[in-house]
Parts: sequence; C-alpha cells; structure tokens
Amino acid sequence: MADNDPNLVDLGFLDARIKLIDIAAFLDRLDRHGQADDYRVDALRKAFSELNSQEAGRAARVLDALSDHTEEPIEAAVIQGAFGAPLKTR
Repeated sequence: MADNDPNLVDLGFLDARIKLIDIAAFLDRLDRHGQADDYRVDALRKAFSELNSQEAGRAARVLDALSDHTEEPIEAAVIQGAFGAPLKTR
C-alpha cells in the first residue's frame, strides 16, 4: 500500500460489519417465524458462498446469483416490480 492510498479497511470495515450483522439478524428472525424456506432466502444462502471466495468479481457473481436469467416472458405479471431473486416456479 502506498503512503497516499486510502486504508480501505478503515473506510469500509464498520459498514460491512453492520451489514453482515443485519443479515444474520434477518435470518434469525426468519428462523424464529418459520419463514426461512422462501425461495428468496434460498437464493441469498446460495449467494453467501461467494463471500468466502478469494477471486475478484464476487459482487458480480452475487448479483448474478440473485438475478432471473429467464429469457421467456411470463404470461402475466403478479406484481409491478422485481422479486429480487429468481423464481423457482419459472
């Protein structure tokens, strides 16, 4: 690290720590209320494996894991917006 480079750990560690604790708390709430079997939670859990990867491009791979790659349009939309994870039923 050069002397004039910002210390990225100092700049981002607390924010990352907060986000990780928030995700853990979210999963705990889902477990307590019996809602952890949702397809969106499954997609999150699959994307978590990328966090331990040592290869660059983790963010792109997480986004890819949480994206719907279906090319065929659905017959009718059930909501106006996205679900945030690929539907299992497609």
